[in-house]
Amino acid sequence: MIKLKGETLAHIASNNKRLISRVRRIQGQLASIEKMLVSEVDCMAILQQVAAIKGAASSLTREVLEEHLREHLGAADIDQKHREEEVEEVILVLRSYLK
Repeated sequence: MIKLKGETLAHIASNNKRLISRVRRIQGQLASIEKMLVSEVDCMAILQQVAAIKGAASSLTREVLEEHLREHLGAADIDQKHREEEVEEVILVLRSYLK
């Protein structure tokens, strides 16, 4: 189960198979780059693979973030203080991600 500041993100568990599949594809792409570097493959092929990984990581981030926003900020039963704390956490993540 994934945790963020002590909270269990049960909503992530419902999409666990799909998210794990995405992570494994990214791992495969990274392994492919390593093989390319060892084999001294053309730079453009490596750059294309790096771009693919960046896109895959962005998609994974977007999916997890969307689920988090819906579950934690969109929930009707959370109080204003908790909602503000959640907003600040998301802002911190976005700042680090969008550097």
